[in-house]
Amino acid sequence: MDNKIKEIKESVPFFESKKGIILAGGIVGAIAVLLVVLGNPKNMGFCIACFERDIAGALGLHRAEIVQYIRPEIIGLILGAFIMSVAGKEFKSKGGSSPITRFFLGIAVMIGALIFLGCPLRMVLRIAGGDLNAIVGLLGFAAGIGIGIIFLNKGFSLKRNYKTSTFDGYIMPVFSLGLLVLLIAAPAFIFFSKEGPGSQYAPIYIALAAGLIVGILAQKTRLCMVGGMRDKVMFNQNYLLLGFLAIIVVAAFGNMLTSNFKLGFTEQPVAHTDGLWNFLGMALVGWGSVLLGGCPLRQLILAGEGNSDSAVTVMGMLVGAAVCHNFSLASSGNGTTPNGQIAVIICFVFLLVISVANSSMIKKNN
Repeated sequence: MDNKIKEIKESVPFFESKKGIILAGGIVGAIAVLLVVLGNPKNMGFCIACFERDIAGALGLHRAEIVQYIRPEIIGLILGAFIMSVAGKEFKSKGGSSPITRFFLGIAVMIGALIFLGCPLRMVLRIAGGDLNAIVGLLGFAAGIGIGIIFLNKGFSLKRNYKTSTFDGYIMPVFSLGLLVLLIAAPAFIFFSKEGPGSQYAPIYIALAAGLIVGILAQKTRLCMVGGMRDKVMFNQNYLLLGFLAIIVVAAFGNMLTSNFKLGFTEQPVAHTDGLWNFLGMALVGWGSVLLGGCPLRQLILAGEGNSDSAVTVMGMLVGAAVCHNFSLASSGNGTTPNGQIAVIICFVFLLVISVANSSMIKKNN
């Protein structure tokens, strides 16, 4: 019996083991600290929502002058996942699972993230920087995931996807290469911030390499904050959660070493202290991400693997970022806006409708 258990353990690929996910999380945490030291905004070594917001601004989808920059980390994440999935023969072009629903869910998730000022990955990096507002966000995030799980248990599904043409799966990696060309060539029609968070960045090639490494690790480990909490609640599995705990521990240690750790609620970088809306913003992100089947980071990785449903979600998030800044929904260090608060309520109603309409509650009645 012992020999059989040993054989099973030996047959599990390293990055699918607990040691593998802890190592991957530790590397991600260390890279996040390094990117801040080299120029990224504090507590923002990585932030999928903020970086997609910056890209939307650079492309002229919004005109908030302090958040416009083509972030190489996003490009690297997609290309890293693409390269690793091709090398591991896991690249599959597929799509067709309620794409328009996913597009609007992407918008809703982005609105929630820009109310809180960060995606789930930045939330844990903010915790690692001593920002206690992120603890409030974490509670909201867990509550949102809990609501999503209720609907999963009631049969929620956006239906299966289907195999598509191989070319379809190449579009996001090619789009990423196009962004890289625009970043390096810097034509006049691309916007670059001269002040604010958008003007703070690590050197291009280091940021690109960082994105590639994290993209490779995330593809191999299936790193996903939403998946971690969902799997713990539904299946009592802590594999993915261990990765994020490793990120917090290593990033916190690195922040202390580099004098970027500040414990408290006030005077935290690119954050506000409105607890209610920090909670609700991340609850929106958690619920929406459960319906989508993964957090914003996971959507980028899946898009790199050829999943056009996730690519549509990423496009929805880009549009959501533009909507946030064009209609004064996004929060700032001064707090939330009335428009943002109304938008969060509307998005909660939207998620409720989507959740009920795609669960067995409606199917049985039909």
